[in-house]
Amino acid sequence: MSPTTPQLDVDSLGHLEERIQQTVELVLRLRVEKQSALAELAETKAALEDATAQNLRLTGELETLQDERKVVRGRIEKLLGHIDTLDS
Repeated sequence: MSPTTPQLDVDSLGHLEERIQQTVELVLRLRVEKQSALAELAETKAALEDATAQNLRLTGELETLQDERKVVRGRIEKLLGHIDTLDS
């Protein structure tokens, strides 16, 4: 064996250790990012549920107001009809 072989083994081992450490750091960072993304997803889902509930409430309110508008319009037309009979 040549004297450079142990040095190459040590260099290879050092390189392997460095790569493993980088991989561990990457995995840890990705786990943190995953948790952050899951938290953001949960917040987004909650916001969507709130928006959907508000949309349903506002849709119902709009329908009620439209129905009331029809009733008021009918009453006003009836009153205008009575006024027209007074003019005749």
